[in-house]
Amino acid sequence: MNIKEKILGHIQKNKSINQEMLKALQEADNYDTFKRLLMENHLINEEELLLIFSKEFKIPFLDLKKYKIPYKNKDLLPQEISFKYKVFPVCNIGNVFTIATANPLNIITHDDIRIISKAEKVDLVLSREDDIMKAISILYKADEVSPLLDEDSYFEVGETVEVKDSLENLIDESERPPIVRAVDLFIYNALKKRASDIHIEPYQDRLVIKYRIDGVLHEEFNFPKKNQQAVLARLKIISSLDITESRLPQDGRFKVKFENREIDFRVSSLPTHFGEKFVLRVLDKENLSTGLRNLGFSEEPLKIFEEAIKAPFGMIVVTGPTGSGKSTTLYSIINQINTPEKNIITIEDPIEYQIEGITQIHVNTEIGLSFANGLRSVLRQSPDIIMVGEIRDSETADIAIKASLTGELILSTLHTNTAAGTITRLIDMGIEPFLLASSLVCATAQRLIRKLCPKCKEKDEVEKSVLDKLKITAKGQFFKPKGCPYCGNTGYRGRIAILEVLLLDDKIKEMIIERRSEDEIIDYAAKNKGYKPLRDNGFSHCLEGTTSLEEVIRATSE
Repeated sequence: MNIKEKILGHIQKNKSINQEMLKALQEADNYDTFKRLLMENHLINEEELLLIFSKEFKIPFLDLKKYKIPYKNKDLLPQEISFKYKVFPVCNIGNVFTIATANPLNIITHDDIRIISKAEKVDLVLSREDDIMKAISILYKADEVSPLLDEDSYFEVGETVEVKDSLENLIDESERPPIVRAVDLFIYNALKKRASDIHIEPYQDRLVIKYRIDGVLHEEFNFPKKNQQAVLARLKIISSLDITESRLPQDGRFKVKFENREIDFRVSSLPTHFGEKFVLRVLDKENLSTGLRNLGFSEEPLKIFEEAIKAPFGMIVVTGPTGSGKSTTLYSIINQINTPEKNIITIEDPIEYQIEGITQIHVNTEIGLSFANGLRSVLRQSPDIIMVGEIRDSETADIAIKASLTGELILSTLHTNTAAGTITRLIDMGIEPFLLASSLVCATAQRLIRKLCPKCKEKDEVEKSVLDKLKITAKGQFFKPKGCPYCGNTGYRGRIAILEVLLLDDKIKEMIIERRSEDEIIDYAAKNKGYKPLRDNGFSHCLEGTTSLEEVIRATSE
C-alpha cells in the first residue's frame, strides 16, 4: 500500500468521499495536485496530513510557531533556494543539516539542498507550508528590518504587529520603524535584483510581495495579514495617494536614491476582494539609452531603423504587446535626435521618464485632455518632433497622420503583432490607404527575450528535424539554460530586444494604396528591403549564444 492509499484510507475512516472525487484523487499525477484536491474539498487539513507523513516516515513534526529561530540561520542556505524549494533552515549540527519541509516526498529537492549546502547528511522535519514561508520571509529580511540584532538573537514565527482600525492609528502604525524598514527593504531588494515591477498582492491570509525580473514574476516575501493595512498605508503616504480612499483605483509616484542615482517609481493601486493590490513600476533612467545602438538590436534591422529616423517628416510606428520595450525604444530615439535647435513634444499616459530639454504632456481624460485633444494643441506649438505615447483610436490616428504630412516627424506605438500589421490596423481604424502610404515612413515590431546566464549556460544539441521545422539553415552552436545562484537558478539573466523593421518604399506605398495583403507586402520587403521577421532575428541571437531556442519560440508565438 503506497502513501496515497494510506492517506485516503485514513480519510475514509472519518469522512465519506464520493466516487468522482475518489477517482480524481487516485489519478492525481503529483503530490501538489493531490494535496490541493484534499484541501479544497476540506477532506483533511495540512497538519493532519503532515502527522500521517510523520507516522509513516518516522519524520518529526515541528510547529515553527512555537520554535525560537536564530537569525544567524540565514547563513545556512541562500535565500533564493529557500524560497524556490519552500524549505526552511532549522539548524546545522556537526555534519547534519536539518530543514523544515511540507513535502517529504520530493527527494530531488532534498538532494539538491544537500549539494548546495555541502552537508554530508540532510535531515527533515515537517512543518506547515504557510509557517515555512512566513519564517523564510522574516529570516531573510532580518538584516535590514532589524539591523541592531546580533548573531545570538532569535525570532518567533508567530510575532506580529497589531494594526488598529482608526485612521489615526493606521497612519501611526505605518510610520513605525518596523513597517518603514520592511517597505524600504522590499523596495531595496527589488532594485538589487533588477526587478522591473513590484507587485503587492493581498490574499485571504497574507500579503504577498512579488518581483518581475526579466519579464517573469517571482514570489519574494510574505507579510502577516495583520500587517497588511500598515504596509499599504505606508505605500500610499510615500506615493502621495489618498490614504482614506480604498474603493477606487489611484495612481501616484515617488523617488528613491539608490547607488548614487535617482530611481522613479510609478505606483498604481486597485481595489480587490481581499484589499488593495499595488503595482510599483521601476523607472530607472540608467536604462534609457542615448541611442538605438545601445538597445542591443541586431546590426541588420538596426541599420534599416536608423535610416528611417533620418526622415525629416512622416510617421514611425513601434508595435508590440505590453511590456515589449516600445516606450524605451521611443525614448532612445528621442535621446538620439534631441538637440537644442529641435522642438520636441511628447503626449504620454502616463509620463514614464522625465527628460531634460523636451516638453512632456500628461494625458488626463477626466478633464478632457485626451491624446487627440492634446495632439491638436501641440500642433499649434510649432513642434519639429512629436511623440504620441499610443495610438488608441481613429481620431488620434487621423490627426497623427495628417500632422506627419504637414512637416512634423511623429513617433508613436500601436498594439499589433507584426510590423506589417500596422498597415492593416490603421486602415481598419479608418485611415485612407493613400494618406497612410504618404505618411508612414516605417513600422517596426519588437519583443524582449531573456538572455542566457553567462555563468551557467550549457551547450544544447538540437536535432536536425527541429532545425528543419523551424527553417534554420545557418550553422552554429546552440545553448540552453541551466541555473545557478548568479541568475537566481532561472538560467537567464537580463533581457535583449529583437526587432523586425518594415521600411516603406514607392512599391510598398503602391501596394498599400492597392490594398494588397500583409503576406504580399512582407514577401516583397523580404526580397527587396532586407526585411526579416522577429523569429529569424531571434534565431540569430541563438546562434550567437545569447539566448535559447525555447525562449525565442516563447516570445514570438502569437
